Amino acid sequence: MDDADERSVRICRVDTDEVDVLADLWVALAADQRSYRSHLRAEENRDRIREAMARHVITDGVRVARTDEGVVGFVMYGLEHGDFAQDETRGVVRNLYVEPAFRGVGVGSRLLETAEAALSRAGATRITLEAMAQNEHARRFYARHGYAVHRVEFEKAVESDTHSKED
Repeated sequence: MDDADERSVRICRVDTDEVDVLADLWVALAADQRSYRSHLRAEENRDRIREAMARHVITDGVRVARTDEGVVGFVMYGLEHGDFAQDETRGVVRNLYVEPAFRGVGVGSRLLETAEAALSRAGATRITLEAMAQNEHARRFYARHGYAVHRVEFEKAVESDTHSKED
């Protein structure tokens, strides 16, 4: 893909009739994240993510990257509404995905910048997002856009003890 093709990608709002397309892209994202040890099951979550996408479309919290052939990426975002009072209003980029053929030419950057601008207009003073720890490409991408590690999540497997102490 050359620069002329990248310029033909438009960042747009999306209609509710395209929620299935967004769900397909999210399933591709979740499937890709399995290689970085994500525990999300892509296809098994299709209905749930379809509902979440529909809510984000209705609340204007999703943008797509569109070519003449169709949607090639999306970003999903919104303000955080947690249970605790905080001294910052956090915007959250929940998902960002670009089809592999359109990566590396600025489409993801344009989607991220669009989400950041929308979150800022909505009152966010900080923006947060997540990436899998092993996804070096995503970590470098977000670092180039000014993101730094804020919290670290730790995980370990719970090992089954099949032997009782009384056996």
